[in-house]
Amino acid sequence: MAASTPGRGTDSTFGAAGLEPEPGALLRAAGIGWRRRALMVAALIGCLSMFALVRWLAAAPQLDAQWGSSAQGGLVLQNSPLPALRSRQGHALVAISDGVGTARPVDTLLLQRSPRWQVNDAARARQVEQHGLLAERLASGAVELWFDDGIRLTVQAQPRGYGGLGLLLWPLASLALALYLIGVVVVLAKADMRNLLYLTMSVCQAANLLLIALEATPGLSLPLGAGTSGLDLRLALDACTGAAIVHAFAIHPLRLPRAGAIAITTWAGVVLVLMLMQGGLLSPAWWWAQGLCLGLGLAALAVIDHSVRIEANPHAIVMRRFCLIALATLVLVTAAVATAWRLPEVAHGVALGASVAWYLFLASLLLLTPFLSRSRQLLREFALLAGISTVAASVDLLFVAVFSLGPFTSLAVAVFAALAVYTAARQYILNRMLGSQTLSTERTFDLLYSAAREVQAQPRHYPQVLGQLLRDLFEPLELVRVQRVPARALVVNGGAALVVPVRQTEADRPATTALQLRFAQRGQRLFTREDARLADRVLEQLRRAVTLDQAVERGRHEERQRIAQDLHDDIGARLLTLMYQAPTPEIEDYIRHTLQDLKTLTRGLAASEHPLSHAAAEWKADLSQRLTVAQAQLGWAFSFDEDLRLSMVQWSALTRVLRELVSNALYHGKATRVDVNFQLEGAKLSLSVSDDGHGREPQAWSHGLGLGGVRKRVKLLGGAVHWRENDGHGIVCEVSIEAFKLQV
Repeated sequence: MAASTPGRGTDSTFGAAGLEPEPGALLRAAGIGWRRRALMVAALIGCLSMFALVRWLAAAPQLDAQWGSSAQGGLVLQNSPLPALRSRQGHALVAISDGVGTARPVDTLLLQRSPRWQVNDAARARQVEQHGLLAERLASGAVELWFDDGIRLTVQAQPRGYGGLGLLLWPLASLALALYLIGVVVVLAKADMRNLLYLTMSVCQAANLLLIALEATPGLSLPLGAGTSGLDLRLALDACTGAAIVHAFAIHPLRLPRAGAIAITTWAGVVLVLMLMQGGLLSPAWWWAQGLCLGLGLAALAVIDHSVRIEANPHAIVMRRFCLIALATLVLVTAAVATAWRLPEVAHGVALGASVAWYLFLASLLLLTPFLSRSRQLLREFALLAGISTVAASVDLLFVAVFSLGPFTSLAVAVFAALAVYTAARQYILNRMLGSQTLSTERTFDLLYSAAREVQAQPRHYPQVLGQLLRDLFEPLELVRVQRVPARALVVNGGAALVVPVRQTEADRPATTALQLRFAQRGQRLFTREDARLADRVLEQLRRAVTLDQAVERGRHEERQRIAQDLHDDIGARLLTLMYQAPTPEIEDYIRHTLQDLKTLTRGLAASEHPLSHAAAEWKADLSQRLTVAQAQLGWAFSFDEDLRLSMVQWSALTRVLRELVSNALYHGKATRVDVNFQLEGAKLSLSVSDDGHGREPQAWSHGLGLGGVRKRVKLLGGAVHWRENDGHGIVCEVSIEAFKLQV
């Protein structure tokens, strides 16, 4: 029943007994327990934090105007509802007063909100300085603006208000809250190291999404302190996410032999690089930052690939594909930002588009990970669309920066390329990665029908038949018995295993054993909830087949008992009366033998099973009696390696085959000796009946009811029958049933 996995090293965390609940299962089972209270507290903290952030942003002062960039890098006023600024539309802002009469130059760097995606170190420093100056002047209540035509305007700052937060803030903040809560649920469901690492990734990326939401608010201004976080904070969040991924891959789904060393080395390297960058020892800083992130991506890919090589775990295969796609996407985003930074008119759009696209894609992968084996089609489509959108945005930025295409042309080409990638990749990603491939309805029906027929014919072999059916349906690398039995089919261990209870009839509650399938489709995909539902339906159909067969067999048994009772009470009584009234001793002896045959027949009809040894003794006694009356000898050889219990069908077929063959030898061949050789070795039954009569050329015989009945009964048992001439005189009939023992 169990199959070993080649090349397996350290024990996988997907163990046979590791029936681990899905996220949220423990929360539902615990009632109003500490887990639910902890989740409520975490949700309350998250919601209050979101409310505080939104309120802080709404109360922050702003300069209500829309700005753009010119080809020369000037910061051009495009539109403003403020009367003081309307006359300045089309003019470039060149400086902001620092409050003591000194002009501080400004440029399009004010349009770029994220220092994390600023390639040039000097430009990043100026960007942080300009945002800090503007936020400081707005916080004082008024800001003096200097335009390129020498006009100076003092503009009063006004609170942004909830209407000035922009549309992008709300979905990004909601996604950040959802990601944070999913991380909390995963840890509360099972607080082990891998789930703590997942929480680390979720919190870091939720913080990134909030920072992006803050940076995506309309206008130039950011709250005081928001624009000065610089590269360090955002890089720390990204680096911690990457290090947590490498650490998680080292211990899950397979704990690698040197997992501790891998984790320590990764975290130590991240801390060292962050310290060096904080001290200004690594320049250019952005390239070091991207190099660190790409290096962590390569390390994660190498670790999960090593895990797959040790054990072809479908979860590890899916994670390797996710890692490869994420790494390729990060390379594309890095190339787009690195290429476009020298173009002032598109640089701010590149930074915003690249960061939003990349972090949305990464967040979607994190959201999808706990639900890979569950029916979360919306999450799957969201992750796929986020990835394709990231590719489209990066390709668009590359076309603008490298080929100097117009905005409309580059966008059209990028959308066309993204749609092509989406069309080609959707089936592969959703089916091959996430395990939605299923057998055709016709193939599934054929397998189920064949299994049901086999169970009806051999109810005792239900576990073996079920195991083979599950192998045909899911093609697992391993199928083993486990002791922890769920109430119904259950996907466990993140989709790496499917546990199916073995319950033959409705009376078998609860089931005492279960089959665990590991690594679907030869280790290429995860099990899903659809697989569990399919397994439940298969179990139900097989149980119905067995129940129906048992009901039919009970009806047959009751009918046989009724017939046997009628024969005994009616025909037996009449034969007994005739025996006492027989006119001659010969007729009396004949009737006595008939009564004995009737007794054997009724006893056989009344019994549902017959031990092979008892059946052989009855056969020998019956044949000896018949041959003695015919003044012939019986040669009897009987051997078996296991005393099986024959079903009514087997007993009846073998009894009638022996009687018919011996009758033919006596009354057609005029034999004086009949030899019966019966052997059961392993699963094979061999029966030979030979005589010394006058029979010849069996191939020329016309098979009537007698010989035709022998062929039908042997075929019913799954065997074959053959007649040939004996070496001396007479005929030899040979019966061979290859899988006789498997039918019992």
